[in-house]
Amino acid sequence: MIVPALIFLFSIAGLGLALFLPQLTDFILLAGPCAAASLILLIRAAFARKTPVPNLHVTRINAPSRRLLRKKLKNPLVVDGSNVMHWKDGTPRLETLREVVAHLSQLGYSPGVVFDANAGHLLMGKYQHHGAMGAHLGLPEDRVMVVEKGTPADPVILAAARDLGAQIITNDRYKDWADQHPEVRKPGHLVRGGYRDGKLWVDLDAVRTAMPQAAGA
Repeated sequence: MIVPALIFLFSIAGLGLALFLPQLTDFILLAGPCAAASLILLIRAAFARKTPVPNLHVTRINAPSRRLLRKKLKNPLVVDGSNVMHWKDGTPRLETLREVVAHLSQLGYSPGVVFDANAGHLLMGKYQHHGAMGAHLGLPEDRVMVVEKGTPADPVILAAARDLGAQIITNDRYKDWADQHPEVRKPGHLVRGGYRDGKLWVDLDAVRTAMPQAAGA
């Protein structure tokens, strides 16, 4: 901000001299644009100082854990919605998610679901936000997170699970994020599932091992 201010002051001084000294009239052609440009820079700099830019990375990554921590959850689990919805025949199905969420809830767990931004398009042909996705799954809005467009869901899921001390229901191995989240290598942190002969299975033994207080343990 100092440099634009100095340029503005010198430009104004130059304009003043040019107005009173005829031999410096041509200097107006240089000093005038410089004064205008430096004034614009000063205004922008002042506005930027009054309006701090939020750390979007931190905001997006921490959003799910903040949402899921609004209420103390018993036996929390983080469901990788964009992975689980493909568990039946590799086709994205809302019914698959509903069945998994209902199954976990009936067993005494508190599932929270995190989706990629395009999940609504894949499931229903149009964008769906937290509340709409929660309504489809029978979950309150604060138990569902649809990440913003351009934000990968994987680190959001991993951060939420870490903050909650929860395991993740997914068939993804998160190999690209293992350095930042070495807990993915710990047996039982990532809980697999799918369908066999049309029937849902989830490796709940892995969940019970890490969460002995869970219902049915």
